[in-house]
Amino acid sequence: MVLLKNIYASAVKITTKGQVTVPRHIRETLGLTPETEIDFIEENGRVYVVKTGAAQSPPKVKKFRGIATAKLSTDEIMSLTRGQ
Repeated sequence: MVLLKNIYASAVKITTKGQVTVPRHIRETLGLTPETEIDFIEENGRVYVVKTGAAQSPPKVKKFRGIATAKLSTDEIMSLTRGQ
């Protein structure tokens, strides 16, 4: 990593699938999280990576995954929620 007047430069390799790993300090600085959309902009032989929007918020139930304490089957839970 090289710092030149508030410009960070890191060398990364492109995989055979055309993928690159965005260095951690850049992800943290720009708030790039999984599912964040970015654009690649080519200008005069240079490529710029620009954050296009916020990451999609995870589904509301995702934060509750794995915290259930009841030992019920899926069918039993569905019966309870349906009032059967």
